[in-house]
Amino acid sequence: MFEKNPVVPVEANAYWSLPRDQLLAQLDADAAGLGAAEAAQRLTRYGPNSLVMTKKAGAFGLYASQFKSPLVLILIIASAVSLAASEWVDAGIVLVVVFGSTALGFVQEYIAGNAVEKLRSQITITSTVLRDGAALSLPSSQVVPGDVVELSAGSLIPADAVVLAARDFFVAQAALTGETFPVEKVPGTVAADTGLAQRSNCVFMGTSVRSGSASVLVAATGKSTVFGQIAGKLALRPALTEFERGIQRFGYLLTRVMLAMVIVVLAINIFMARPPIASLLFALALAVGLTPELLPAIISITLSHGAKRMAALGVIVRRLNAIENLGSMDVLCTDKTGTLTAGIVELDGAFDVDGQASAAVLRLAGINAHFQTGMANPLDEAVSRAAAGSGAFDDVRKIDEIPYDFVRKALSVVAVDGTGERTLVTKGALDNVLAMCTSARTAAGPAPLDAVVKAKIQALYEDWSGQGFRVLGVASRVVDDRTGSYARADERGMCLAGFLLFLDPPKDDVRQVIVDLAQRGVQLKMITGDNIRVACHVAATIGLPVALTLTGRQLNEMSDEALWHSARQATVFAEVDPNQKERIILALRKTGHVVGYMGDGINDAPALHTADVGISVDTAVDVAKDAADFVLLRKDLGILRQGIDEGRRTFANTLKYILTTISANFGNMFSMAAASVFLPFLPLLASQVLLNNFLSDIPATTIAGDNVDPDLVVTPRRWDTLFIRDYMVVFGLVSSVFDLLTFGVLLWLFEAAAHEFRTGWFIESLLTVLVIALVVRTRGPFWRSRPGNLLLASTVAVIALTLALPYLPFAGALGFVPLPAPLMLAMIGLTLGYVAAAEVAKKFFYARHRAFR
Repeated sequence: MFEKNPVVPVEANAYWSLPRDQLLAQLDADAAGLGAAEAAQRLTRYGPNSLVMTKKAGAFGLYASQFKSPLVLILIIASAVSLAASEWVDAGIVLVVVFGSTALGFVQEYIAGNAVEKLRSQITITSTVLRDGAALSLPSSQVVPGDVVELSAGSLIPADAVVLAARDFFVAQAALTGETFPVEKVPGTVAADTGLAQRSNCVFMGTSVRSGSASVLVAATGKSTVFGQIAGKLALRPALTEFERGIQRFGYLLTRVMLAMVIVVLAINIFMARPPIASLLFALALAVGLTPELLPAIISITLSHGAKRMAALGVIVRRLNAIENLGSMDVLCTDKTGTLTAGIVELDGAFDVDGQASAAVLRLAGINAHFQTGMANPLDEAVSRAAAGSGAFDDVRKIDEIPYDFVRKALSVVAVDGTGERTLVTKGALDNVLAMCTSARTAAGPAPLDAVVKAKIQALYEDWSGQGFRVLGVASRVVDDRTGSYARADERGMCLAGFLLFLDPPKDDVRQVIVDLAQRGVQLKMITGDNIRVACHVAATIGLPVALTLTGRQLNEMSDEALWHSARQATVFAEVDPNQKERIILALRKTGHVVGYMGDGINDAPALHTADVGISVDTAVDVAKDAADFVLLRKDLGILRQGIDEGRRTFANTLKYILTTISANFGNMFSMAAASVFLPFLPLLASQVLLNNFLSDIPATTIAGDNVDPDLVVTPRRWDTLFIRDYMVVFGLVSSVFDLLTFGVLLWLFEAAAHEFRTGWFIESLLTVLVIALVVRTRGPFWRSRPGNLLLASTVAVIALTLALPYLPFAGALGFVPLPAPLMLAMIGLTLGYVAAAEVAKKFFYARHRAFR
């Protein structure tokens, strides 16, 4: 449910149109922030700042949800009909089985749900909030109306707010307004009737900061935000994963078959003057036996087991259903820094325009890095470490700053020295810095930036880039004194001082990881903003095959159709911007790939949203973590490789339950439906069919922890409807053949009466369902693949119970009778024959399937 007592403190008065002081007064707030006690009271009064209170269902609620299944409701209605007809025993047995099945699903889902919630709580989105005049990092859910929040590049905006102060503050709000590019936000007021997109003094929940910094005053939280109102009306749900779509289609197929079977069997039995109540219960029991009613619980349990195993490896799952997509992934796109390289950037040197080491260039770069207050980044940290102790900042004071953004790819600081002279120092991508310059400081002094000097600079740049160095430019100029602020327009007429060379060496194990991913059918592609020479150098160093490279400029000149073709072949994309990253991901998906994207920056958020599998790291900016399906506790392709294996194990174990159901269950239920037409009695009572189904479900709940053969992990796994259909036909026929053999043995060899027939058929059909799970769980001979301990133990236990059941004191109430030893041995022999036949069919089926593929 939505948050209690949602607040719209000033919406009625159009808060965006109120002067600053009036708005502060109306919210009973202060520009220095709320006090902790007042904030706590407001949190109690207004509730958490969230769109939906993720209130976890209690044990009773979860158990009650087990009865939402249409199959369970049908059985309860059927038992009510039996009670009305005074069929007390049948009704009682049906109800016992129903409540036993729901209890089985409840226990497993309750344990799994608790584990997943515990894992998700490890990833929290925070906001920097002023409380008692101090900046605190708090969970965004604790933000209240009247709070003052500090925002910087990469921040997720936690609530609707008004800008109090800003510095080159640009916000990406396409999610709300559809605007392609970030928009600038500034303090001030706008008219009360101003549209959402034109409210230049407001920021909104669900959007993110692209560049700059600001202080904002929260005016609305939770459901009363613009985003909350839209979400409340639309109640949007995430798109289905490929596996979920496959399960959905499978469910539709089973539903059609089930309905047809119920109607036909019921009609025939009533036409043959069979008891109507018994016929109805039998038809419904067949439907339940045919349907994998535990499939939703099995999927939940399997995914939660996978999430726990992945958490142990250092991978936190934020969206549980994405685990299946991780196993299906066949293309992984990743940034270079920190993933393929060590991420420990060191400044190799500061050089002048002549290529000589320069203390002057290091001093200018140190001033820029030391005084900038935007995003913390390894480049500035490396420069600050190198300049520390040089006395470069002793007589320098910061005046202003022009923050970094992804268009300029540069950052400037205005500083004043002891003489009172103000200098604008700019550091950034070399091409962008050069575009701001009209001269260069050579050994002979400032020189015009003519063709000769530019050629010399380009030669140095290419040489350094070819060695794997990342090259930034440093420029400066003296600026005038002013009371106002400095802006991007001041970044002109500058003098290039020199270069900074950074080195980020490749990780030691990344070459082996690339080989391991390739062996698992996952192609690695590098997408980076660095120049093409650095990218190709890193690719060559780590052993990434470079079949084709594409730059951002080339992408701009390509049509979508041309990119679809080229993106499949290219392994290195360089000098790309955030929108181009998203376009690359879309092109790969369009050509049938399941694409993962790994990133941790602001510019990675669009690509993370677009990819089938979004992967970020715990140290990423909030907007990247929020967009990701998985969060790595350390930025390491090695643990991602293990995560891929877990995704494939999860897929394999889910598929095992489906294959078990469509092999033995399909054959058994169809055989019983056919037998009910030709036999003078029902082949099994409804209660016996349900008991059979219930007992076979006990081992099925342990499949989530089953061992998985290595050959099921080495390639991407995807839902294959044709494979499922062919499997159902082949193994259903094998099962039906042995069902007919069983009927013949019971009727003609042993001349079994009705009770004896049902007992023998119950034992044989249940044994085949139990053992087929051990056969179909592996593509090789079943004796060479050890099942999980729980699966093996539960299967053996249920087999023992099945063989003992006719001899138990209450067997008569269930309609069973003790069987002669020869008949029991015959049922066991038929089961062993079925195992042998299933093994042979499996060998030929997979050989034909591989040849076809």
